[in-house]
This record gives sequence, C-alpha cells and structure tokens, in this order.
Amino acid sequence: MTFEAWSVFAVFWVVLVITPGPNAVNCITNGMTVGFRRGLIAVLAILTQATLFLLLSALGVTALLAASETAFTVAKWIGAGFLIYLGVRGWVMAGTPVTVPDRPAASIYLRSLAIATINPKSVAGYLAAFSQFVQPDVPIWQQMVVILPTALTLTALSYTTFTALGAGIGRAALGAVFNIWVRRVLALCFVLYGVLLGVVTTPVRS
Repeated sequence: MTFEAWSVFAVFWVVLVITPGPNAVNCITNGMTVGFRRGLIAVLAILTQATLFLLLSALGVTALLAASETAFTVAKWIGAGFLIYLGVRGWVMAGTPVTVPDRPAASIYLRSLAIATINPKSVAGYLAAFSQFVQPDVPIWQQMVVILPTALTLTALSYTTFTALGAGIGRAALGAVFNIWVRRVLALCFVLYGVLLGVVTTPVRS
C-alpha cells in the first residue's frame, strides 16, 4: 500500500469511527454507568470485532454475506430486534438513578461485542474499505500489515474518547431531569439504529 493510499484509508477510517453509531452510544452509556476503567472492556470488545471483520473482509467473507440475500436478511432482522430491545429497555430504565453496578466484565464484553457485530455501519464500512483502498496488484496480507494496525489504533482512540465522554457526563452531577433525558436520547438512538437496520435493502450484486 502506497503512502497516498494509506493516507486516504486513514482519513476514511477516522470518519467511519467518529461518526456516532451504536458503538458510540454503547461506549457513552458504559462510561456513565460503569465508569471509565470498566468501560474500556467495551472498547476491547469493539477491537475484537474490528479485528475479526478486517480478517474476514480480507478473506472475502463479508462480501459473500452481502451477496447472499438470505444471510443478509436474517442478520439484518436479528440485529434490528436486538438494538430496538436495548433502546426500549434503556427508555424504561431511564428513571432509575445512575449508579455504578458491579456488572461482570464478561457481561460488558459480550454485550458490547454483540452490538459491534450487528452494527449496520460495520458491513458497509468494511466493504467500502476493501473495495476502495486495497490494491489488487499487491498481495492482500502485505497490505493488512498496514491496514490492521491503522484501523485498530484509530478505533481504540475514538471509542476510548466516547467512553471518557460518558464518564465525564456521569461525574458532572447533572440534574435528575436532565440526566433522565440524556439517557432517553441514548435509548432512542438505539431504537433508531434498529429501525434503520431493519429497512436496509439487500446489496445488489453488480
């Protein structure tokens, strides 16, 4: 991968990971409820998903999923239902005080991994990355040596920042009403992402 191609890829990835989506909402929520340090477990889960999707994209599995109408539809509806469930539950629980529950690390990790995996931005982002920035005349694994650390570093920085933002909101001693509405807005974001995922059309094979 040339320096020019890497630069364009890096800019693309920055835009991808800083654009608010389910992962960002989840990281902000974790920062508010479990604190910054425990919230980093979710960042680790997102990095796990990113590594897996990057490797699968390199092997062409993501493109195969997008080309299969049945697989895409099943994944779409499972993901949409899960996100809507999280949103409705978040709205219902918004009136309860913000505390720091003793959630097991495994629970934080697995929940965040599930959200990252069904993130509607993921398939589109990884497909775009590998269709636009990978050079066909260069062995893919030589390019992955550059792509993988670049993507993971930018991803870690972005979602660590979102987690810190959530932790900062939680420490700011916000008024009870405002705090409830912040949580309800985050809950509505999950519902919105779920609805959008549900209406995504199946990619058409060119």
